[in-house]
Amino acid sequence: MIHDIKAITASSYLGMFFLGVGTTIVGAAARNIGLTPYQIGLMLAVQNVGFIFAVLLSGALADTHPKPRILFVGSLILAAAFLTFYLSHLFWINLLIMLFIGIGIGVYEGVTDAMLLDIHPRSENLHISVNHFFVTFGSIMITIYLIFLQINWRASVIQAGTIVLILALFYALIRLDTGKRRGEDYLQRLKVLAKEKVVIVLFIATALAVGVELGTGGILTTYLMDLRGFTQVTSKIGLITFLAGIASGRLILGFIAQKEQLSQYLLVLFGISILIYGALYLFNLGWFTYAAIYLAGISMSALLPMMLTMAGLLYKEVAGTVLGTIKVAIPVGGILLPFFMSLIAKYASFQVSLLVFPLAFVIAFLLLFFTIRSVRSYGILPSPEGPD
Repeated sequence: MIHDIKAITASSYLGMFFLGVGTTIVGAAARNIGLTPYQIGLMLAVQNVGFIFAVLLSGALADTHPKPRILFVGSLILAAAFLTFYLSHLFWINLLIMLFIGIGIGVYEGVTDAMLLDIHPRSENLHISVNHFFVTFGSIMITIYLIFLQINWRASVIQAGTIVLILALFYALIRLDTGKRRGEDYLQRLKVLAKEKVVIVLFIATALAVGVELGTGGILTTYLMDLRGFTQVTSKIGLITFLAGIASGRLILGFIAQKEQLSQYLLVLFGISILIYGALYLFNLGWFTYAAIYLAGISMSALLPMMLTMAGLLYKEVAGTVLGTIKVAIPVGGILLPFFMSLIAKYASFQVSLLVFPLAFVIAFLLLFFTIRSVRSYGILPSPEGPD
């Protein structure tokens, strides 16, 4: 049996690495597979359905069942999905497999942060930030790896499935003693949380922040080429710069920020993001655009981990349920914000549609600003006069 905290922490990071792989695999391999835009859209939609189902269910179960056991089941599902992805070239079969990839990565998203809250009671924000760094790292690595496996792209998926299968066996051997488990049923816990203003605000702010992250990732190369005169190569360098900003920001801010300062950091980062994204999308910055892109990645990098940490600390007894509920905002934001942007682009212009991004940060900033006093009342954040 495995009880070593460092090994368990590493297993969480590795699981989130493959969450990054799972969310990026279709986009990275679409040209190699020969998928049409219509097929890509269907696959991503079905994956998000699986993700939402799994993150809600696994988050709720994490409050009443052993977390490693849930991760074991999720890993088996993800490993099987990776190993069978495009083994057959029938599209409907692979569409079903994408549902299970969504379920597998949804389990990782729903459980690993809650597990880190249990085993790292003094450094929650650091470990959740590093945990989400590995999501971005996985996305970057699978994209780079597939550049070298253009012809035999399936080899990368088989390798990923094999490693995830080994990870499943590791989870099966983990034993954690996290104290007394909650007895209330899921609907009762959810009903209580639905009345909490802080949970609602964090859900909306998470949807907005993730929507900007995913929207920028999807539109950045087009924006750079169509409106700023970048080439195919230089625009892709811009995208890598953005992802590098997110990855490095999560590490740096994860080490710097303390849980007593989460509210201040969130307000500062949302405020800075308004300025940076406004400058990036409104002005032609020439070659300084790369610097703005990198800063854009850094400024919003820690928003999701910090908001999840805050939610987990405020509602620690039902951390799995509250984190699973708030994480539903990830696909919601990833769908709604790009959708609104596309509507504005259709009926106004592409340039005008880009204002959605800084505006999203303005809304999130205002919501959090007027909720901070309520958050302080829970006792984990400092009052205006200083720490308690």
